[in-house]
Amino acid sequence: MGCGNKNNFHGENCVCEVVRAIKDIQDNAVEAVEQECTECTSCFTEPLGSMVSPTRRDPVDTRVFVLSTADGTPFHAFLTEECDACVSIFFRVEDVFDNCCATLRVLVPGHRDNNGQFVPVNLVSGGEKCCIDLQKVCKVDRFRASRDCITVDLGCFCAVQCIADVNLGLCN
Repeated sequence: MGCGNKNNFHGENCVCEVVRAIKDIQDNAVEAVEQECTECTSCFTEPLGSMVSPTRRDPVDTRVFVLSTADGTPFHAFLTEECDACVSIFFRVEDVFDNCCATLRVLVPGHRDNNGQFVPVNLVSGGEKCCIDLQKVCKVDRFRASRDCITVDLGCFCAVQCIADVNLGLCN
């Protein structure tokens, strides 16, 4: 199954199917129930919160994911409100419509400092304004909702990876 292959997952684009499933899981969110450990995390893991450590008891409202382009690079979008992090590769699905188009909320990548405060992570390489620094991606362990959304054609992506279930406070 590859990009542009018409004989893939359920006859549609597999990335589209996964993002639709994430949207359904978010829409049907219930408080996390302790689950048995599984060997491989999956975007299809239900209920929302199943990707959270069993010791965490916070309710969650978002399954964070990344998309990969045909050459394997992470898809990114710009953040208009953040000074410290100008791009992100992390998204929350807001809507899926028509022929696998989706509205995605761009999430601010970050980490907690020693005082427990959220610190945005700039994912761009030092002098390279176009390139994502994958070493910086590895430092991201927290996310914050932005007001930035992007509409994409899910048929343009070759892979989707779910990263975490988090509470962004969007559904309260």
